[in-house]
Amino acid sequence: MSMSLPVQVGVPAITINRDDRFLVCGPDGRIRPDEDEGFFVRDTRMASGYDVFLNGMRPVLLNAAPIRFFSARHQFSNPQLLDGDGPIPRQTVSFRLDRTMAGGLHEDYDLVNHGQRAVALTLEIRIDSDFADLFDVKDRRLIRRGRVNSRWYRTAGELRTGYVNGAFRRQLLIRAERAGSPASFANGRLTFVFVLQPKETWHTCLKWLPIADEQRRPTTLACNAVTENRAGIAPPRLPRVGLRTENHTVRAAWEQAVRDMDSLRLEDPAVGRGVFVASAGLPWFATLFGRDSLIVGMEGISGYPEFAAGALRRLSQLQATGNDPERDMEPGKIPHEVRNGELATLGLLPFAPYYGTHDATSLFLIVSSYLYHWTGDRGILERYLPNLDAALHWVDAFGDRDRDGFQEYATRSSRGYYNQGWKDAGDAIPAANGELAPLPLALCELQGYAFDAKSRMADVYDLLDRPKDARRVRTQAARLYERFNDTFWWEAEGTYYLGLDGKKEPIRSVASNAGHLLASGIVPAERAGRVVARLMADDMWSGWGIRTLSSEHVAYNPFSYHTGSVWPHDNAIIAGGFRRYGYIAEAAAVAKGTFDAAGCFVAHRLPELFAGLARDEGAFPVQYLGANVPQAWAATSVIRLIAVLCGITAVTDPAGSRLYLDPALPDWLPELTITNLRAGNGALALRFRDGEVEELANTSGFEVVHAPSPHAVPREGTDQTAGRGVTAAASR
Repeated sequence: MSMSLPVQVGVPAITINRDDRFLVCGPDGRIRPDEDEGFFVRDTRMASGYDVFLNGMRPVLLNAAPIRFFSARHQFSNPQLLDGDGPIPRQTVSFRLDRTMAGGLHEDYDLVNHGQRAVALTLEIRIDSDFADLFDVKDRRLIRRGRVNSRWYRTAGELRTGYVNGAFRRQLLIRAERAGSPASFANGRLTFVFVLQPKETWHTCLKWLPIADEQRRPTTLACNAVTENRAGIAPPRLPRVGLRTENHTVRAAWEQAVRDMDSLRLEDPAVGRGVFVASAGLPWFATLFGRDSLIVGMEGISGYPEFAAGALRRLSQLQATGNDPERDMEPGKIPHEVRNGELATLGLLPFAPYYGTHDATSLFLIVSSYLYHWTGDRGILERYLPNLDAALHWVDAFGDRDRDGFQEYATRSSRGYYNQGWKDAGDAIPAANGELAPLPLALCELQGYAFDAKSRMADVYDLLDRPKDARRVRTQAARLYERFNDTFWWEAEGTYYLGLDGKKEPIRSVASNAGHLLASGIVPAERAGRVVARLMADDMWSGWGIRTLSSEHVAYNPFSYHTGSVWPHDNAIIAGGFRRYGYIAEAAAVAKGTFDAAGCFVAHRLPELFAGLARDEGAFPVQYLGANVPQAWAATSVIRLIAVLCGITAVTDPAGSRLYLDPALPDWLPELTITNLRAGNGALALRFRDGEVEELANTSGFEVVHAPSPHAVPREGTDQTAGRGVTAAASR
């Protein structure tokens, strides 16, 4: 599906980014301090205001657009102006502003006189800096905690604005270079005065040079470097996985997802070459998140194993070794969020880093297994074995707070998150009456993640010649499987309770969380069909995707963050669970709803989430105000959905490495070709058509097997030993 009028997400804005720095401005290039706009570097708004004037008037915007993720162009002309010789007719002066992002922001100002006489022009540029913390900007709670000082250095043509609050220091340098006339500074504005002859061009560069922790001037791109070729960064360092299909919406959504993942790379020198860490999303999450980077690693593994490798490497370096209640830190725990702004640096927020996520530690174990299976490299498991041991110990010693066999969370921090599952908004886990479920909370999907992690770690220990540990962990997984299905099953609704509250009472709220249980394999085959049906019922299925919370629930709000909205990554995980248990048509329906939504959004780009309103004839998906776009979860959900439809699974064991292919393409996607699908030490090219697979190229070293995944669970439930992980519950 494609709409003639694409749905905009958020107010019209131009966003460009590179690494942990980004610029959000209006189409006219302006930055408004009372909006979610600015030039942000390491969680600090370095520039909070921008405006430009020609002879005292704002230029007339003609068009503006991002060119690449790191570049944008704004094209203006002049309103009717006056100079000493009289009127300057409108649209006789061309004014183009190019912006590119690297370590700093590079601006190119190019003006051309298309009139028939010389014109005298004054170009004035106002740039303000409030150095506000990103959290203060997001919450619209601007508090000046330190001192701001500006100084103009005439000889250097440089404006230096600094901020100091105790040990926290930031500085923004605005430097004029290659100017067609000298720069001056007065009344808070950089000013250039010049005369343009007919057909003459005038140019200047402005470099915005942020100085943060490194205390050195960053580099910028060259003039007008708005494309990879001009910027000298082509070809991209991240290999591009290609998809060809006659379905325009699917192809366009895939290509946009690939561009988004190329843009959302954190250039972290601690990670090393050949691996990448995903920034969670823009504008609010341009940093490392434990849960996000790991889910991106899982969802995107069939397209970009580099992100799984990067997540493991960076998170292993940040894995907790101590115990700090104020940061919800415990030994072996994987962090939730790393921040570098004023509030985190001065300890006013516990984000340096913060460990208040319960699921990231189990996901760390799961992703290590994913990466091993896709690379065939046993060395990955050997390299991270101390981290895996520590993470598994955290699951047992700290993840199960009361030793009842279930995973539960409760913040120990005075400023910590109340909810610490993937739905971490304060109101995300409502009880049946709509009130906040009391802590500690044992969410259902946390049990599924722990089961999956333990099942995989049992296999890891077998592989690494630790049979005693393998038996112990496999027994724990079997025990968790049994107790979970006895305690969490909600017979009346045909699904699982959302969780257990602090009183160990079931949380009787129908939510999407139960779909993650299918993906983890903790659901008995005979119950899977009821869970699938409940998730696809009208109160859960919006037509664009599965809602986070039933529309019949008293707390349902289609415009909320976690209690009624639709999240693409949530749906991609659920679709994978549907496919695992043999519910092919339902998995395809979820994929179609997601791709139909992508076809409605600008550039076929899936946002972080959108409203859970019901789809009807003539409807379009409605934006969630404040959604991050681009967002890494949403982008890799596209890659995951294609893998689900194609039945792609990688398996490595002592017998070798194999890629299982079991396509079930729906009639709206009858054929597709994937190129540069990386596995092992190489890549594959595969064509899927009419239920068949053609192997076009294979340098991976993996054997291609045209058969269902060995992890699949038979739909009728007659063979409980079919799926990995379910073997622990074969006696049920």
